[in-house]
Amino acid sequence: MFSFKDRSNMLHILNEYAFDVLVIGGGITGAGIALDAASRGLSVALVEMQDFAAGTSSRSTKLIHGGLRYLKQFEFELVKEVGREREIVYENGIHVTTPEKMLLPIYKDGSFGKFSITAGLNIYDSLAKVHKHDRHQILSKKETLQRVPFLKEEGLLGAGYYVEYKTDDARLTLEVLKKAVEYKAICLNYARVIDFEYDKKKIVAANVRDEISGERITIHATQIVNATGPWVDEVLGKDRIVTGRKKDKGKALKLTKGTHIVLDKSVLPLQQAMYFDTEDGRMVFAIPRGGKVYIGTTDTFYEEDPIHPVATKEDVEYLLNSVRAIFPTIPIEAKDVESTWAGIRPLIFEKERKPSEISRKDEIWSSKSGLMTIAGGKLTGYRLMAEQIVDKIVKKYRFKHATRCITKELSLSGAKGLNSSNFKAYVVNKAKEGTSIGLSFEEAKQLVEMYGTNVDYVFSLLKSNNNPIDIPKKLYAQLLYSIYYEMIYTPSDFFIRRTGLLYFDIDQVERYKDAVIDIMSEIIGYSESEKLFYSIQLNQFIDDAKILGIG
Repeated sequence: MFSFKDRSNMLHILNEYAFDVLVIGGGITGAGIALDAASRGLSVALVEMQDFAAGTSSRSTKLIHGGLRYLKQFEFELVKEVGREREIVYENGIHVTTPEKMLLPIYKDGSFGKFSITAGLNIYDSLAKVHKHDRHQILSKKETLQRVPFLKEEGLLGAGYYVEYKTDDARLTLEVLKKAVEYKAICLNYARVIDFEYDKKKIVAANVRDEISGERITIHATQIVNATGPWVDEVLGKDRIVTGRKKDKGKALKLTKGTHIVLDKSVLPLQQAMYFDTEDGRMVFAIPRGGKVYIGTTDTFYEEDPIHPVATKEDVEYLLNSVRAIFPTIPIEAKDVESTWAGIRPLIFEKERKPSEISRKDEIWSSKSGLMTIAGGKLTGYRLMAEQIVDKIVKKYRFKHATRCITKELSLSGAKGLNSSNFKAYVVNKAKEGTSIGLSFEEAKQLVEMYGTNVDYVFSLLKSNNNPIDIPKKLYAQLLYSIYYEMIYTPSDFFIRRTGLLYFDIDQVERYKDAVIDIMSEIIGYSESEKLFYSIQLNQFIDDAKILGIG
């Protein structure tokens, strides 16, 4: 049950049955909680007011990283925790996580010296239990320039060279959700919590509105979990038995915005992922992805509506200046920016700290009504956060049917039987199979790398449907799979969160958007007003991504 075809049936089940756990929020944190609880044998419902991963979980730097930067804040336990979780996320979702060697230049007057980098990376390798073949190296100036010839030479002493893990944050969230659905969780997007129902001042249900049909349902659950990221306080505000975090901690939820820009490799021919410090002492990533390079992130406090943050001209110019400073011989202008995205991070704020200094630790608390809330945290630590919160739920209610947590060894959807030792061979073999249905080897390879073992469904859909002449075969296969197996309802769901094309191939979005909307309208059955609305919505997202007026 993870297709638009199942919406009415899902609404019926959610309305008619009581669940052990109701999760509010369909980002990576909520998805992780749903999977952990469902895989232990609990009955689970999850609702998301937008599309899955539409908030923070599709707008990150797209790294499952070990937290090297947290060493600067002496958060050794956090480095240890996320470093070890990184390996688990990698092995359990091999098709959505890829090792990426990262270059960290060392400059004479930079934030890091050779001694501090060496010491820091030694601590990092130890705390994160980095595999022997992935442990860091310290490169000479010559070796550094061999990897990035156009790097700023003045004051360059060398570089640290260590491993991070690249991911697609939205697709990771989808694979977690799909695995939860395998364990009978009911996960519904475009379903907004309106308010709560109580019995003796304890929350027993949530009233929910289907944002597509307008239908209203009531979902009963033993434990309701608020995992809404930037909307945590908004959901808390719907609880009439109002209570929040302990005031004596001096903490509050604070939103910060991170912006990224995308350049073509013809403009910035970077083949090596980098992590470098800026003139104001911050750190920025530059990461190759396909034929593009994306750069980020900014880190500023955010006070506006978090529903759809966008990059400002100031954000873009800050990142461009950072790129120009580190690559002084590469002429880069604002018009070279192909697309952008901005994401909101919900952090536990402590007074007198800059945005980049706020801890990325998560915090869990319960209100007097029984509503459980989780805030803060990181993409890398989603699985452990979920384990901790479900442990609390199982202990609180003494669920006898709950088993122990199994997610450390649980492959995500699309990764069953795959691991770091056999994935490359699997990709090659499956890609050859894809050529028999009219795909090029490279197209088939890209599909296998994206969907893992679920590529069998992708290939099957392509075989059984006639490909329209106005859309490429690969894109058509992705669209059909997204409709029938990944719960999309709007073209924005497809182009932004199921494929990432709005960020990394915006030209293809503009070329095929009308064909995609026509196909979706025919299969899903849009009304004329829906079709017009979703077309306007997608065009607005395209305009926002392009930062009209400078790009």
